Amino acid sequence: MEDVSVESLILKLHDVDAVKFGEYTLKSGLVTPIYIDLRVLVSHPGLMNQVSRLIYRRVKEEGLQFGLVCGVPYTALPLATIICSTQQLPMLIRRKEAKDYGTKKMVEGSFREGDTCLIIEDTVTSGSSILETADVTDAVVLMDREQGGTEMLASRGIRLLPVISMFKLLDVLQGAERIDGTTAQSVRRFIQDNNTFRTKKENGGATKRACPDLKREQSYAERAQLPNVHPLARKLLTLMEEKRSNLCVSADVTSGEELLQLAESLGPKICVLKTHVDILKDFTLDLSQKLQAVADQHHFLIFEDRKFADIGNTVKHQYEGGAYQISSWSHIVNAHAVPGPGVVRGLSAAGQPLGRGCLLIAQMSSSGSLATGGYTTAAVQMAEEHPDFVMGFICCSKVTQNPQFIHMTPGVQLETGGDALGQQYATPEEVIGRRGSDIIIVGRGILEASDRLKAAESYRRAGWDAYTKARSSQ
Repeated sequence: MEDVSVESLILKLHDVDAVKFGEYTLKSGLVTPIYIDLRVLVSHPGLMNQVSRLIYRRVKEEGLQFGLVCGVPYTALPLATIICSTQQLPMLIRRKEAKDYGTKKMVEGSFREGDTCLIIEDTVTSGSSILETADVTDAVVLMDREQGGTEMLASRGIRLLPVISMFKLLDVLQGAERIDGTTAQSVRRFIQDNNTFRTKKENGGATKRACPDLKREQSYAERAQLPNVHPLARKLLTLMEEKRSNLCVSADVTSGEELLQLAESLGPKICVLKTHVDILKDFTLDLSQKLQAVADQHHFLIFEDRKFADIGNTVKHQYEGGAYQISSWSHIVNAHAVPGPGVVRGLSAAGQPLGRGCLLIAQMSSSGSLATGGYTTAAVQMAEEHPDFVMGFICCSKVTQNPQFIHMTPGVQLETGGDALGQQYATPEEVIGRRGSDIIIVGRGILEASDRLKAAESYRRAGWDAYTKARSSQ
């Protein structure tokens, strides 16, 4: 059975007129320069099989666990049917409208309360059709139009897994000379100008804010002046603006000497240095004092990636005591939300008097992560209940519209992909410009470079350009 790459699939979709360019009037009345019509797939069974295989491959790459499959009507129904038939999975059907006779069910099929169901959609613009289907934590979509659906779903604790993104589609078609640069730019401008998560059309087509996305509207410096911002977040936002850097380097090295050299050389380029001191072979408190001095000299914060995940009393002692005495030198630490609010209270008891801050792990960039859905929602609620110590989140995309919280995203490289251990990489433009995060966390993309300083500057520039581009496109 022929396998197919995403790039090859994009070209085939264009071949069968599933992707059209011109002027098309949408249901909303907007005139769009691109039209995605995946309903034509039903007339091309070979292509429909290839699409179904790619969707299922995307699901398996993420390690999602589920017992049922539901295709959002109507276009995704045959795709879900093929997947269920080939993989021997039970399927559900959601009606667009309830019957006024018989069982009057909206969902047909056999299921029980608490069953986990994979939601499959053909295209996503606003994400509303997924919300209408079920109380879900993850959904897979063939085509993400990148008009706010991913962000809207993320704000509800739902992770969207696209097979194809609109900007990827444009890049492939332009590279294959199917469209010219003018057409590609026209579509990109339309997508950016018509973000459904941030705008709506009212009063004869005038654009108004649907819900104020304060993070997009305000600069880092402006957010630093908000009254409820954590003092350490205020300091971080200010130095980010001053240094024109939203780059955090993950210093996963095993030598204290190398750590200091890294901090000294890259310090002018970064806003945060992330450490893992438990992998250092020669950690001493003297080393931590030297690291503090370098941070003060080059104006960056230290973030010890400890990932606390125990009861409050235990994490308090882990934070302030032991061989590392983390609270004495690290500006920022992070914690899982799994233990409940006790973990924040325990850390706060040790860190808040010292002016420290905490990031809650709301999402993770590793394949198959369980930090999704209800967990993410609980992490956001926990942060909102403890703003005097929690200053933000470790996440894959923006998880709250509250501008007082900082979003930091790991797994960033200049090219998308993944490694053999399940790490999934995204570009700075994707993370900052499309997912709405604030800070990119880069490790191997810099550490494995032949010239680390040059690589750090490339990431600093890419992250800052993505930030300025996102603000200018409002």
